[in-house]
Amino acid sequence: MPLYESVVIARQDIATTQVDTLADELTAILTEGGGKVTKRESWGLRTLTYRIKKNRKGHYVLFNIEAPSAAINEYERRMRINEDVLRYLTVRVEELEEGPSAVLQNKDRPDTGRGGFFGSGRGGRDGGDRPGGGGFGRGRPREDGDREGGRFSSGRRPRDESPQGEV
Repeated sequence: MPLYESVVIARQDIATTQVDTLADELTAILTEGGGKVTKRESWGLRTLTYRIKKNRKGHYVLFNIEAPSAAINEYERRMRINEDVLRYLTVRVEELEEGPSAVLQNKDRPDTGRGGFFGSGRGGRDGGDRPGGGGFGRGRPREDGDREGGRFSSGRRPRDESPQGEV
């Protein structure tokens, strides 16, 4: 029987118990079609790279599946109909991975402080590695003679607020 890995992303505003219920329903669909789920992992609520249907986060669930293609077709059809499913991806594999997935293995590692493109504070939009601070109002102060200590760099003082003609 063919082997598949499937990842499902559910909406952020449903409870964890509802995610478990959804996963149970999807497992039941596969068993009705003559397949079986060999592993099911809940990766929890994770931040999405970009918004999907106005959601910034999603509940991730991984399935390792051993099922005929007809059962997979029905499984995917039901996910397309379900409002709680934001995205899903099912991939046929040669062999199923044993033990915890890479996501669960890395969950215990301490955060190194290096996010994606802009999460690290280095390079990217922050411009930490670029000379001049990279702009965006951060980094070194301007050196083009803007203002220093209440005086203009030309040495002249700002104009008085007193009316003209008074001494």
